[in-house]
Amino acid sequence: MKPVAGEPTFDFELLQRSTDGHLSRNRRALLWLLGMLVLLVASIVTLVLYLQTFEAEEEDRRRIADAQWLEQSVRFQFRRLEDDLTVLAVREREGTRTAGDTDFHGGLLWTEPGVVLAHGWLAADAFDTPPAALARLRSDSATHPDNAQALAIMRDITRGLRRSTYAGPMRKADGSHSTVVWLAVPVFDRGNFAGNYLAALSLDTAVQGLVPTWFKQGHRLQLIDSQDVMDESARRAGRYQAQLNLPGAEVAVLVTPLVSQPAMVPRIFFVVALLFLLGMLGSLYALRRDFVKRQRVEFLLQAQIALRKAMENSVTIGLRAWDLQGRILYVNHAFIRLVGFGADELVGRSAPLPYWPQAQSDELQLIHERVISQGTEQNGVEVQFQHRDGRLIDVLVHESPLFATDGTQLGWMSSVLDISERKRAARTAARQQDRLEASGRLVAIGEVASTLAHELNQPLGALSSFANGLLNRLRNQRITLEEVAPVVERMDRLSDKAGRIIQRVNAFARRREMSWQRLDLVSFMQRALAQKQPQHEVQVGLSLGSAPVWIDADALLLEHAVRNVMANALHWASRGTRPARVQIGIVTDGPMAGIVVGDSGPGVSQEQKEQIFTAFYSAKEDGMGMGLAICRSVVEAHHGRIDVATDPELGGAQFTLWLRLSDSGAPAPSPTTDSPTGAQT
Repeated sequence: MKPVAGEPTFDFELLQRSTDGHLSRNRRALLWLLGMLVLLVASIVTLVLYLQTFEAEEEDRRRIADAQWLEQSVRFQFRRLEDDLTVLAVREREGTRTAGDTDFHGGLLWTEPGVVLAHGWLAADAFDTPPAALARLRSDSATHPDNAQALAIMRDITRGLRRSTYAGPMRKADGSHSTVVWLAVPVFDRGNFAGNYLAALSLDTAVQGLVPTWFKQGHRLQLIDSQDVMDESARRAGRYQAQLNLPGAEVAVLVTPLVSQPAMVPRIFFVVALLFLLGMLGSLYALRRDFVKRQRVEFLLQAQIALRKAMENSVTIGLRAWDLQGRILYVNHAFIRLVGFGADELVGRSAPLPYWPQAQSDELQLIHERVISQGTEQNGVEVQFQHRDGRLIDVLVHESPLFATDGTQLGWMSSVLDISERKRAARTAARQQDRLEASGRLVAIGEVASTLAHELNQPLGALSSFANGLLNRLRNQRITLEEVAPVVERMDRLSDKAGRIIQRVNAFARRREMSWQRLDLVSFMQRALAQKQPQHEVQVGLSLGSAPVWIDADALLLEHAVRNVMANALHWASRGTRPARVQIGIVTDGPMAGIVVGDSGPGVSQEQKEQIFTAFYSAKEDGMGMGLAICRSVVEAHHGRIDVATDPELGGAQFTLWLRLSDSGAPAPSPTTDSPTGAQT
């Protein structure tokens, strides 16, 4: 069909063009970009690895250079100190040494405060009796056996090898090492050993004084045993050892770098290279973005084509589009199947439409005008269409605005759902519900009949007994008029009771509106129990409490339920192995009040608990099985429940009727058998 001038059209020609060539070119471009990206990543990784290797090698070279510099500097200064002590020894030997050695200019270690702790001349035959200037020698020797041995070895080496030697580090009394070593410089006279010039040195102070400030700012120095081996973690941390090479003293300096000094040139080179690579990456990203945009547009067009085809071929809901003037623009296959008219018969048509029923044409015209002007509500609108073959179809129509690309509303898009089956199912369900309600009424009639037979058995039997007794005594003329009156009054009360039973059961069976009233549960139970004459062989205990417990209930129905439960307890109490007892009380639990009736009977087994509230089930030989079923219905009508358990004191069954407290009611305290208000009957 040719589009009418001025009507919006749907042009899918561009969407249906083949894109194989574009996809092939895009694939080659993507592969090229991927190769460039791989090359870029490989370049960055290579630069990073090279920088790490170069920095590691540079750091190792720097550590070796620092260690060599430190060893040479320390070795030079200690050699200078040995020369200074040799000069002092010669002066001491020749007797030319002056007090304080003011004219003596020693090296760095000699002039550094705190390095030389003690010094003096010790003749060859006076080693065991050092002078006062060498009193520290005697104290160090006596502090620890290892010190005496080291000092003796130092003396023997200087005499035997004729060279300066060291002893230490000296040990403290607890066996730990100190930073003090002894230096002995031997002096020989015409080939004979004359003695040693001794000096006690503080190695820690000496090392700190030798190392310049700029080195100490970037390193931490620590004296250690030269035989100690560093572990792998210390090496990874950049630590290294500088050997002091002091003969006789196994001491080294552990150097720990405090500040890393990376090489700047390779880092600058890396930053520059990284900037170039990032520029390449930005260019690749820009190219990739253009490719992605073009592909997104192509994929969007393909998705629209696929979506349109899927909607047309698989949707089961009728779709219809029309403009703001009410002319149909588009219908799908499901709508065509729904009404039986072809697309060429519908597109371009306006009201009245060919699928409108003739009898409902005016009504549908009004609905059509309202929909064209404002659409449908959220729930849609239910109307009837007429199929081409004449049958009527119930449909549910939802309308949503149809917009152009610039946001201008072109018309409405309709979804049309066939709800004929739903309507038929609803009508069928309504008929079934009517039949169920009729069946329910029949069941209710059966319940009423069973309940009446159950409840009227006792009063009718009593009436029959009184009537037979009165008739026999009248025939035998053994009764006076004064004796007739009480009997007739008893019969009247029994007939009244039977009438009230019929009234209660009839009202409950008809599910009449309950007569709610605010009741004090304590007073209500006292009145109900006063009208019930207990069996003489059953002892009944009451624990009702004195405080009022207010509830909202139908007094007539609740009294019926309470009497049934109490009659059940009295019946079973005398059939247990314990003395026949029944305990009745009132308890509260949160928003609920409970009427507790316990007995000393045989109790309720687990199997019976699942059936005792079932209609027509009874454990009594002459029971009809309606009493407890009616009680449960009454309690549930009061929004409560019945619990069945074993009485902890009497050992038999315990029934608890839970009822909701009134909003203004005050809860009563839980009763006990020792309550002063309890009574025994």
